[in-house]
Amino acid sequence: MSEFAAGLPFRFERVLIPSRRARILTPIASILLGLITGGLLLLITGENPIEVYRAILNGALGSKYGLSETLVKMTPLLLTGLGVAVAFRMQLWNIGAEGQFYWGAIGATAVALFVLSPSHSPWVMIPAMMAAGMIGGALWAFIPGFLRATTGASEIITSLLLNYIAIFFADYLLHGPWRSPGSFGFPGTDTFPRNAWLPRYDIYRVHLGLLFGLAVAAILLVIFRRTRFGYEVSVIGQNDRAARYAGMPAKRMIVIVMMVSGALAGLGGMSEVAGVGHQLQRNFSPGYGYTAIIVAWIGRLHPVGIILTSFLLAALLTGGDQLQMRMGLPAAVAPMLQGLLLFFLLGGEVLTNYRIRRREAPAFSAEAAGE
Repeated sequence: MSEFAAGLPFRFERVLIPSRRARILTPIASILLGLITGGLLLLITGENPIEVYRAILNGALGSKYGLSETLVKMTPLLLTGLGVAVAFRMQLWNIGAEGQFYWGAIGATAVALFVLSPSHSPWVMIPAMMAAGMIGGALWAFIPGFLRATTGASEIITSLLLNYIAIFFADYLLHGPWRSPGSFGFPGTDTFPRNAWLPRYDIYRVHLGLLFGLAVAAILLVIFRRTRFGYEVSVIGQNDRAARYAGMPAKRMIVIVMMVSGALAGLGGMSEVAGVGHQLQRNFSPGYGYTAIIVAWIGRLHPVGIILTSFLLAALLTGGDQLQMRMGLPAAVAPMLQGLLLFFLLGGEVLTNYRIRRREAPAFSAEAAGE
């Protein structure tokens, strides 16, 4: 690969400090190019892209119900996206947010149905479910973090494989010891007692979990900017060798950061079962933990950017459901647009952090010619 690059008439040169204008305009341009490309693909299939995008916009934001459903889908994307971003900031590739999301839901369900009695106050029940969900997610993320810190095992592989264990374990519970006798052909647990339901803001399904996500974003913003922990995360992520020379506990930070990441994903799982379904169901997540990776990257690992991106992708998901119902289009339209957005964002990231330089012809040397 290096020999091939050496033969090219240009080279990539890293930009030490990208300009502020590039950091702002590149994500906007990436989103526009993703939407334009998606429109061209729709046009090839015989669909009017303007009508499709209008239907998505109307379905997601055109009514109070659509907006509420967008906010409902935004909640787990926001929490899992923030969790993934914490790990990514330290160059830890936590691909296991889906499994941590499941374990958060499993922990919250255990507390609601088997640990506390229905007579407990919501002021006891909900914090206990939150703690159980965050502990479940954190412990599941501890495994790849510990393996990375002690053996150097790739957290990409270990966290990804652990997703399947978590999902299949949840299936075992739903088809076995936790299955409700009244679930019939739709495996699920008993419905949570009312004291275990997250409060809703209106007659629609927007619940307290959204406030959890916004509060976590504000806390992370302060941590990343104002605390030693946030500084160490950034330094270790940029140059772990220099961080070790400076006396920073890199191995311990790997484990801690992975557990924080998993805890936030677990809180997302808790909020989903306590705020929306009020029971643990099969396939209750349509892949929120995987979509969180897109959310974190498009949001540039910044809490405010992740809030905006989670809302955008939630709108795509809600609008995609409307496309299927109103226009008869496949549900894959929304994931296709998500993939295009990520593709162009990653390309824009390269263009922001690198510039192309033309290779200069080597200077003629009389001594070299004499040789």
